[in-house]
Amino acid sequence: MHFISSRVGRIARSLRSCCQNLPTTGVGFPKQSPSSFLRLLGFFAATSFCFSGCWQHQSNVELGNRAQILHRGVGPEVADLDPHLGTGLSDFNILTALFEGLVTEDPVDLHPVPGVAQRWDVSPDGLTYTFYLRPEAKWSNGDPVTAQDFAASFRRILTPSLAADNAYLLYVIENAEPFNRGQLTDPARLGIQTPDTHTLRIKLEHASPHFLSLLTYTPFLPVPLSTLEKYGSTTKRGNPWARPERLVGNGPFVLKEWKIGQRMIVVQSPTYWDAATVKLKEIHFYPIDNRDAEERAFRAGQLHLTEALPTTKVDTYRSSQPNLLRVDPYLGTEYYRINVARPFLNDRKVRRALALAVNRAAIAENILRAGQQPATAFTPPNTAGYTPHAHLSYDPDAARALLAEAGYPEGKGAPPIQLLYNTSETHRAVAEAIQEMWRRELHLEVKLQNQENKMILTARRAGDYEVLRSVWTADTIDPLSFLGVFTSSSGNNYTGWSNAAYDQFLFEAARTTDASARDALLQKAEGVLLDEAPIIPIYHYTHVFLIQPSVHNWHPTLLDHHPYKYVYLEDH
Repeated sequence: MHFISSRVGRIARSLRSCCQNLPTTGVGFPKQSPSSFLRLLGFFAATSFCFSGCWQHQSNVELGNRAQILHRGVGPEVADLDPHLGTGLSDFNILTALFEGLVTEDPVDLHPVPGVAQRWDVSPDGLTYTFYLRPEAKWSNGDPVTAQDFAASFRRILTPSLAADNAYLLYVIENAEPFNRGQLTDPARLGIQTPDTHTLRIKLEHASPHFLSLLTYTPFLPVPLSTLEKYGSTTKRGNPWARPERLVGNGPFVLKEWKIGQRMIVVQSPTYWDAATVKLKEIHFYPIDNRDAEERAFRAGQLHLTEALPTTKVDTYRSSQPNLLRVDPYLGTEYYRINVARPFLNDRKVRRALALAVNRAAIAENILRAGQQPATAFTPPNTAGYTPHAHLSYDPDAARALLAEAGYPEGKGAPPIQLLYNTSETHRAVAEAIQEMWRRELHLEVKLQNQENKMILTARRAGDYEVLRSVWTADTIDPLSFLGVFTSSSGNNYTGWSNAAYDQFLFEAARTTDASARDALLQKAEGVLLDEAPIIPIYHYTHVFLIQPSVHNWHPTLLDHHPYKYVYLEDH
C-alpha cells in the first residue's frame, strides 16, 4: 500500500516552494530521488518544524539559542550506545555526552583534566597510577560511581566473549592482553586493584606517556554492570540495555529519545557531579548520511552545526559566508582497506600496484578542496613530532610493472575488484576517481558498491569485502595510535594481514622511552606496512563543517573532540 498523507503532501509542497525562495549561496535545491526526498521530509518532520507560510515560525536554531538546546548533525547513524562496543566517530560524539571516564579533556587543547577522578598519583617508574574518585560522582539512577564500577568495566571489555574491537587499547594494563586472548582466566591477575570504594589502582605492563589521554576514549568509560544484568549477559553482544528508559550513564547528559534514522535527544543530567558547569539543557543529534541534505538543514536553520559539508559547496561558503565555514585541523587518514585473504588481492605486488596507481594530489585538489593533504603514508606528518620516511608515490609506470610481474600485464586475466564504501557524496566521488585511475593506468575493472554504515560495519567484521573505504582518526596524539591499528592483535585490523616484524617493531616502540630510538622503530614499522600494502592511504583529514555563530567554546582541536559541558549558545 503506497500513499502520502495530505499533511506530508502539504509539507512537501511547502518545502519545495520555500527552498526555491531561500538564499542559496549559489547552491540550489538539487533534484532528489523519491526515496532520498522522503528521507529528507522525515528529517524535517522529526524536528517538529512547521512549514506553513514558508517558515513563518522560528527555527530550531532560534529556539535552541534561547533554550540552550544544541542541534547537531552527527554523520551516520550510531552503531551502538554501549561504550565498549561502539567504534565509529558518531558513537564517540554521542557517548561522551552520556558517560565520563576517570579523566576528561580540556576544551581548548584536550590535555587531561579531572573527571570522575578528582586527582591521581603516578609512581616514579611510571607504571602505577592511583586514582582517587569523587564521592559525589553518581550514575544517572542516583547510585554512586565507585572504583569497583571501573574495575568491573575494564574486566568486562577485556572478556573474550564480548569480542570488543577496541579491547586491544587496554593492553597497556598489566596482563590485559593474555586475559583478552583467553590465555589467562583469573581476573584478579589483571593490573587493576580497588583498595577501597573510591580508590582505583592501575598497574601498567609498560610505561605509557599518553596513558591519561587514552583514558578519555570510549573503551575506558565505565558501564553500570547492575543495569546490564537486568537485560541480559554482561559479556556477550546483543544486550539491549543501551536504550531510552534503560540506559544508565554517568556523564553530563542522559538519553531521553532515540528514533533510528531521525534523531537522538539527550538532556542535562541532574545527578552529574559537575552539573553546575553544564549550560546546555539538551542536545539533539541528527544522523544524516546525505551531506547535501545536511547543508540544506543548516541553511534552513534546523542545525547549529553540521558534521561535514559537500565538497562542491566549500568554495561558495568560503567566498560568500566565511563566518559559517570552519576548516579545522584534524588528525585522521582516509584509506582503503584491502582484504588480503581474497584471491588476486593476496599478492603483495598487486596491492602495491593499486597503491602506486592512485593520484592522491589530484583527489585533494580537484575533489576535496579544503586543505586535505595527499596521504603518501598512513600516519599524518608531524604527529607528535613524527613524520614517516617511507611513502607511496603516484607512479603508474611502476604500478604497471608490478602488475605485469604478478602475472597480469595490462590487466589481462585479472578479476573485477569490488570497492565498497558507505553512503556519502564525497566517498562516491573519491571512489569514482580511483575507479577511473585503476581502469586507465592498470586496465582493471572496478565495481563500486555503496551501503549504509551499519551494513558496512557488519561486512567489515565478517570480512565480506574486497576493498573497503575506511577512516582512522587518532585516539591520542601519538603515531602509535595509527600504526597500532594493523598489529596482529588489533581488533580494528580487519584486513587479514599480519607481519611478525611489524608487530615486533611496535612492541619495542611502545616500551622505548628515548624519543629518537622510538621514532626509528616507528619508521621501520611504517616502512613494512607501506611495502606490504594491506591498506592504501588516500588523504589526511581536515574537518570541514558549518557552524552557527551562536555556538561558543567549540574550539578547533586535533582530535575534533569538544567536551559538551563547556559548550553553550548565545546570540551576538
